[in-house]
Amino acid sequence: MLDKIKEANRFLAPLLDGQEPAIAIILGTGLGDLARDLVVRHATPYTAIPHFPTSTVPGHAGRWIVGELDGKNIIAMQGRFHFYEGHSMQEITFPVRVMRELGVKTLLLSNAAGGVNPLFRTGDLMIIEDHINLFPEHPLRGKNYESLGARFPAMTGAYSPRLIALAMEAGKRLDLPLHRGVYVGLQGPSFETPAEYRWIRATGGDAVGMSTVPEVIVARHAGMECFGLSVITNSLSTVATSHEEVQEVGHCVRPRVIALVRELLRQL
Repeated sequence: MLDKIKEANRFLAPLLDGQEPAIAIILGTGLGDLARDLVVRHATPYTAIPHFPTSTVPGHAGRWIVGELDGKNIIAMQGRFHFYEGHSMQEITFPVRVMRELGVKTLLLSNAAGGVNPLFRTGDLMIIEDHINLFPEHPLRGKNYESLGARFPAMTGAYSPRLIALAMEAGKRLDLPLHRGVYVGLQGPSFETPAEYRWIRATGGDAVGMSTVPEVIVARHAGMECFGLSVITNSLSTVATSHEEVQEVGHCVRPRVIALVRELLRQL
């Protein structure tokens, strides 16, 4: 793993043009268009980066972007990798390892999620304050490299209380309603049954999705500060949901997501 990280780093480091990026953003389903607001210096397809897997999900452009947003040097992943695509947990989280090697200290993540909290409605935004990991595999299983992080990393405060507070303040300034809640990570790719939605709610979940948790675990293992934002693309219901509907909701809330992320970035 260490050799693979270094090889990917050697490929990507020259694209930084000497500007060390302290912040990285992983853009999820329907939210990849945020990259259009970046002043892009380099945009590289994942297929060109050593040891990167390939994104196969519709709506995920599959590009590693180096640029600037509101005066901040940013790395943006336009699309992510998922366990249900057949990738290993190490492959899913490999880009986070590379980000750390490149100097990233803060990781912002967005995702599409189903709302299991009955107060949530389609199109709402939820700041993730904690997660429940229900993936069948753990990204830190196997040999631990002390140079990457401790064998048993703590997950208390995995989602930075500082960044959550800053985001809530940003929401107030923008007059943007924001929920706070617990994100539950499942394997997918099937959407949850109504009974599973009820069970997730009963066990403390507010929203459910198929990403984010592995990346945050590895980011915290690497000592990064993390912030997570879920777009509620469907709410607790017996009505069937499609990936196309999830993407459409993601596109509709794009202006609000961009406004919140930009306001948060101004404070970092």
